[in-house]
Amino acid sequence: MKKIIILILFVFPATLFAQQMNIVSFNIRYNNTGDGVNAWPNRIEMVTGLLKFHDAEIFGLQEALYEQITDIQKELPNHEWFGVGRDDGIKKGEFSPIFFDKTKFILLRNGTFWLSENCEKPGLGWDAACNRVVTWGKFQSKVTGKQFVMFNTHFDHRGDEARKNSAFLIRDKIKEISGNQGLPIILTGDFNLAPESEPIALIKGFMKDSREVSETPPYGPVGTFTSFKWDAPMETRIDYVFTQGGVDVLKYAVLTDAKNQRFPSDHLPVFVKVQLK
Repeated sequence: MKKIIILILFVFPATLFAQQMNIVSFNIRYNNTGDGVNAWPNRIEMVTGLLKFHDAEIFGLQEALYEQITDIQKELPNHEWFGVGRDDGIKKGEFSPIFFDKTKFILLRNGTFWLSENCEKPGLGWDAACNRVVTWGKFQSKVTGKQFVMFNTHFDHRGDEARKNSAFLIRDKIKEISGNQGLPIILTGDFNLAPESEPIALIKGFMKDSREVSETPPYGPVGTFTSFKWDAPMETRIDYVFTQGGVDVLKYAVLTDAKNQRFPSDHLPVFVKVQLK
């Protein structure tokens, strides 16, 4: 009997271990000395503590400056990250980096493209106020061998045409990068848009909103933007995790972790537990 059990485990390992992952999308607010008590040096421990406590295995950040990324890296030694500064493709300007637990995942490929007409190099797109990027990585699980692709972005806060065209560009890039192989796709980001907006509707035409398809009821407030205000109504949802393909969303939450009536950022992180099919 023991020999039979060992044989089954050897032949069918991928079918016996469900690949569940904790995904987080988190706009951490850039390091602005004008934020006073909410300036980055006063928030580092809250941000890293939140990520560690909720076991964020893969997470996409927005508004992260290089020094903030290295601060986080120091506190999460099991994680690696990748991404580039949006203004020069190296270190200048805000990043939209992806962090991943290197003990659980292998990074197979990664890259960056800009949300613009000429998406392979830094530059403004359409009517955008700022350069905007998408960071992407193709991963393989060390547990099951399953592969998936994650994209992380930060849409412009002003340009209507930029945001609409950004949705189309991401659709096309997902097809190109995934190679139409039917791989599970995850898209995280601060989209600066409400759910009823046209660009979000466009994205939902080829992806699923994790809040809407979660197997358990969504936890926490609807809104994700607080502007650091403790009494914020938390009704404005502009941060999302979208999925495509073989991804089951088991849980969805907007996290309201705080300390002494202070939030870790002016955005609340979106937490999603998913399972790859």
